[in-house]
Amino acid sequence: MKIEKLKDAAAMGQAACAQGAKVLREVLARKARANLIVATGASQFETLKCLVKEPGIDWTRVTVFHLDEYVGLPETHGASFRKYLRERFISQLPAPAEFIPVDADAKDLAAELKRLNERIAACPIDLCFAGIGENSHLAFNDPPADFATEVPYIVVNLDDACRQQQFGEGWFPTFDAVPKQAVSMSIRQIMKSACIILSVPDQRKAAAVKATVEGPVTPTCPASIVQRHPDCTLYVDEAAASELSR
Repeated sequence: MKIEKLKDAAAMGQAACAQGAKVLREVLARKARANLIVATGASQFETLKCLVKEPGIDWTRVTVFHLDEYVGLPETHGASFRKYLRERFISQLPAPAEFIPVDADAKDLAAELKRLNERIAACPIDLCFAGIGENSHLAFNDPPADFATEVPYIVVNLDDACRQQQFGEGWFPTFDAVPKQAVSMSIRQIMKSACIILSVPDQRKAAAVKATVEGPVTPTCPASIVQRHPDCTLYVDEAAASELSR
C-alpha cells in the first residue's frame, strides 16, 4: 500500500482524481471499456468534482458501479447514495456513462441482488474509489467484516458506530432515522479491483487510518485488508494521518 499525505481534503481529492483519471485513460487506451467503482460521502466530494472535468476520458465507454446503498431508502431521500451519485457525478459528466445503481429499496431485494451480482461478475473492475469509515469499515462492511464471501453484493447490518457517523455527518435528522441495514459491495469484490484509491480526510478518522495501515489484517478492522492489495494508494490529509508512526 502506498500512502500519500496532503495538506487538506481539497488537495487530497485532487491528487486522488489525478491518479484515477490517469488509470482510466490507460485502460481505455488498451480496452474497449473501463469498469469503475465510485463511492459517496464527504471524502469523495473533491475527487468527483475534479473527475468530471478531466480531459481525455471517453465516458461513453465507462461502466460505473457504486459501493452501497441503505436498504429501504428511496432515491428521493437526501441521504440516498444513488441520489448523491446522479447529482454530483453522473449528471455532471461531459458524456453519458453507463450507471449501475444499487436499488436497495426494490420490492424484491433478492432479485435486485441477483441482477447486481450477475452484472458485476461480467465486468472486471479496473479502478475503485473508496473511503474508510470511523470504525474502519470499507464500503458498509462493518467490523467484524466477512472476509470470506465471494458474493459481490451482500446485505449487511450497520453497527452503531457506523450509524452514528452517518448521523454526525448530517445525512439524517436523528440517530434513529439511520437505517440498520444496507446493500454493500463485499470485501472480496472490492479487492478484485485492479487499482484501489482510498481517500480519508479528518481527525475523526485518524485512529481508523492507523489501524488500517499499521495494525494486523483482521475482520475487526475491515479496511486493513488493503494491506494485501498489489495496487492500493491511500490519500490522507494531515489530520487523518496524525496518529501514524511512519
